[in-house]
Amino acid sequence: MSDKFPDWPDARAARRFFDRAARTVDSADVLAREVERRMQERLELVRIEPSRILDLGCGTGQGVQGLRDRYPQADVIGVDFSEAMLSVARQRRSAPARWLDRLTGRGAAWLCSDFGRLPFAEGSIDLAWSNLALAWAVDPPRMFGELHRTLKPGGLLMFSSYGPDTLREMRTAFAAADDLPHTHRFVDMHDLGDMLVESGFATPVMDMETITLTYADFASMAADLRCTGQVNASAGRRRGLTGRESHERVVKAYENLRRDGSLPVTFEIVYGHAWRGEPRAAAGGPQVMKFEKRADKASKRDV
Repeated sequence: MSDKFPDWPDARAARRFFDRAARTVDSADVLAREVERRMQERLELVRIEPSRILDLGCGTGQGVQGLRDRYPQADVIGVDFSEAMLSVARQRRSAPARWLDRLTGRGAAWLCSDFGRLPFAEGSIDLAWSNLALAWAVDPPRMFGELHRTLKPGGLLMFSSYGPDTLREMRTAFAAADDLPHTHRFVDMHDLGDMLVESGFATPVMDMETITLTYADFASMAADLRCTGQVNASAGRRRGLTGRESHERVVKAYENLRRDGSLPVTFEIVYGHAWRGEPRAAAGGPQVMKFEKRADKASKRDV
């Protein structure tokens, strides 16, 4: 799909950037941890006792541990396309903890896989979970189809992703330098809901909120994005380095967006959940439930 749309992710480049960030992501990715906390709160409203859980885009495994704490009797499988991230995830678990996993027959497993080709049998997963990873899928409809295939009837998919307003300040600033894509294409909430219905999920529930992080300067913001692997991997991205003059224009344009002494970075966070069931065709088309938008503004230290 990235060949047709220059602002869709290039899978090889994305994997390379996340491999490089494997040792630094945990120290910088406060946004993912905050969104994970909010997703965990949503699980409190769901009655489900899964025996097998899939964490798609698990990164270094912090989310896997949260799922294991909530469902201690379940097997949790962490899947990511970055082998370096999975290597850190494997090392995170202490030797005594790994021994206990083997003794009880419960634990976590780690698999490196493309999101559109999941190595699981049909109907083998009770809960599919994904925190801020779906934006890196190069073919979202195919990915949702795979998730539907692997879930058991009555199984639950719960995810978060980035919406189109994500990094809007960065797009504005880079427009001062060139007309190339400097962020990925982030799928709209309603389009995600349509994809879920078309994949066979029953009555998806979608909502979104805006979280704004603030930084003292452009350099610290860019460093955080690099440390978390969230570097521009668009198929149509500039392959060489940005020249000094272009970089200065970008920084100056971003400075014009400074508010209350800080540089804002907007993230539109989309939440969705849906059950695997028989497709239900509504008279007016797919049923996508939208809740009231919420907006949070915080510095990096606050989240």
